[in-house]
Amino acid sequence: MADLREQTLTEIRRDLHARPEAGWKEFRTTALLAEELDELGYDVHLGADAVAEDARLGVPDDDEIEAAIARARDEGAPEKYLDRMGDISGLVAEREFGDGSGPTVGIRVDIDALARSEATDDDHRPAREGFGSAHPDEMHACAHDGHAAIGIGIAREFAENGDFDGTLKIFFQPAEEGGRGGKPMSETDHLVGVDYLLALHLGLGLDTGTVVASYERPLANAKLDTTFEGEPAHAGGRPNEGRNALQAAATAIQNLYAIPRHEKGTTRINVGRVHSPNAQNVISEEATMRVEVRGRTAELNEYMLEKAERILEHAAGMHDVDVTTSLYGKTTTFVADDDVVESVMDAAPNVAGVEDVRERKDFGGSEDASYLIRRVQEEGGKATYIGIGASNVAGHHTAYFDIDEDSLDIGVEVVAETVRSFD
Repeated sequence: MADLREQTLTEIRRDLHARPEAGWKEFRTTALLAEELDELGYDVHLGADAVAEDARLGVPDDDEIEAAIARARDEGAPEKYLDRMGDISGLVAEREFGDGSGPTVGIRVDIDALARSEATDDDHRPAREGFGSAHPDEMHACAHDGHAAIGIGIAREFAENGDFDGTLKIFFQPAEEGGRGGKPMSETDHLVGVDYLLALHLGLGLDTGTVVASYERPLANAKLDTTFEGEPAHAGGRPNEGRNALQAAATAIQNLYAIPRHEKGTTRINVGRVHSPNAQNVISEEATMRVEVRGRTAELNEYMLEKAERILEHAAGMHDVDVTTSLYGKTTTFVADDDVVESVMDAAPNVAGVEDVRERKDFGGSEDASYLIRRVQEEGGKATYIGIGASNVAGHHTAYFDIDEDSLDIGVEVVAETVRSFD
């Protein structure tokens, strides 16, 4: 059976890196984390006790979930925690320290991998040193393996030192990629009563030793899976009898990119994939598309989403085909709270290895920790999203992505010092 409990943070990161699990399939990862957190004295909430089951987005089909659970079992996931999870990954760990009279502090880390292949040549350190991905088409190309290790490091830090008077909640969030897991985790009662929430990310193009106290203003985002269904016919003999699904998709694409930009801020549209498995001489009976929209604000994102849905519907109508859409993922945006940002700014210079502390930086992309941050703020708490430099040698989401593992201890200590300042 696999076991993280005697491993260093680097060893944990490498173990998870070698066995990546994409969104909503993080069963081995969740079970191993739960085992150590349980032993450290944390109350562990798993599966439907960690996320709002009905709010999940972009969930793989039942066969994929069953295969992921079977693989986790084969790779040594402790059965006790697999059983408690059921078919839903992710966890929340909670522990009270001292007399519990101090603040409740939440830490959010994500744990999923990307659905992409990893480089296998010797130019890539994980491959060269034997901890490259053992799972085809899955890779930790965004440092979530490091985030999970940092979450364990923070849990160990307070369990061993006990130098905090309050309640610590660590959110090990599934399915960040695609914006699928933050919303359902934010809709649980675990966010109620959280006074401060700290989310974090390694890398982001920052050198090891650099800390940004607040990455903020990510673009709000929505992802739509779309299917057009028509009627096949012989393209030469009876073209008039067909209803062309691919033609509807092409019409949609042309008009999606023509959505007017908005006077109130940045908007984005992208069609990332179109697929129609069809012979050249057959009118297309089915075409699928993956579409995403973004906006500087949640309102601008909704503007883009409504326009996109309208275009998809009318493109189908023009070509007499049916269309169905499903929301694959969604994020919102946030601005960090000044006094929490100041707490990070004060704490980070005290951490060994930190050489450069910056106050704020715009995100640029999208991030579903936004839902947890917004929920805490709506409940009266305060939050920020911390960037921890890791000298990533290649861009995020690329086959050669890797991090400087010295950043793991820095991440733990920056967060821990900030938490202590709340006491």
